[in-house]
Amino acid sequence: MSSMQSNSSANVTFVRPATFFINGFSNVPHAKYYYVFLSLVYVVTVLGNSFIMCIIYLARRLHTAKYIAVFHLALSDLCGSSALIPKVIDTFLFEHQVISFEACLANMFFVYHFMNLQSLTLLVLAYDRLVAICFPLQYHAIVTKPAMFLIIGVMWMLSVTFFSVLVSLLNRLSLCRSNVINSYFCDHFLIYRLACNDNSINILIGKISFGLLICTPLILIIITYFCISVALLKIAHGADRIKAIKTCTSHLILVTIGYLPIISNNIASITTLFHPNTRLINNSLTQTIPPMLNPIIYTLKTEEVMQSIKELYKRRKMNNVVERRMKCNWKNSKQKIQV
Repeated sequence: MSSMQSNSSANVTFVRPATFFINGFSNVPHAKYYYVFLSLVYVVTVLGNSFIMCIIYLARRLHTAKYIAVFHLALSDLCGSSALIPKVIDTFLFEHQVISFEACLANMFFVYHFMNLQSLTLLVLAYDRLVAICFPLQYHAIVTKPAMFLIIGVMWMLSVTFFSVLVSLLNRLSLCRSNVINSYFCDHFLIYRLACNDNSINILIGKISFGLLICTPLILIIITYFCISVALLKIAHGADRIKAIKTCTSHLILVTIGYLPIISNNIASITTLFHPNTRLINNSLTQTIPPMLNPIIYTLKTEEVMQSIKELYKRRKMNNVVERRMKCNWKNSKQKIQV
């Protein structure tokens, strides 16, 4: 608390810490091995998401509304991991656990903002599958590139506005209890609990945040797949039904990986007495593993992506053959001129 700056007014001392101390993984035994693991996760995340974005950019057959959303998911995964993992490694591996008040709020904003975009993009992809299966004849008229860019633009505006408000409301709190945050990043829930004055508005917006981030998209995705299931039962031919189901498998796996660990952690925290270290590691894995797996799943489970990779490989191979032939022809012509 030595770094706290105080000023008094109307018999109330308003305290804002100049710095916070991030204390999350300090008591975890052999934590350095975990930081090495997180480093590997981050490398795979960067390579995987960069790869899928490059494939979508280079392959003309993937220049569709659906793959604009897939590209956005990869971008959100990459940015979300970049906002979290390097900071965690720097904080604990290199023992830079003191963070300024402003830097802490900035870190909180970017972590929550990109988590929210990941969740909302999964909802957009569910909407894409709903239209494709329930309204196949109108699909290309409804799910267009301009419509997808508009949806993503609205997502960004809503997310930036909401989390700017969530973060800025922390400025009204007198954080006099402590400046130690027992987490691996600047967790909104743990920071507003440090307040000595009324934090009811922060509690409310924290609950709204959980609803916006997790509950609402998941409920809408469940409703979407209920509608898809009803539509699939109406398909007469079994082969057509299986083909339609296959178009949803990669998205269903992403939804399961994205939401199941978060829901399990929240239920377990209510029903079971978790050791703080176990809770922290579970939460950090929940935030870092899905962005690593998403591009791998989309590459392996989506036929269009695999086909595009093969086409790009063949095209590159063909270009190399043409280049070699041109070089050989150039050398032969040069030799004939010299003769």
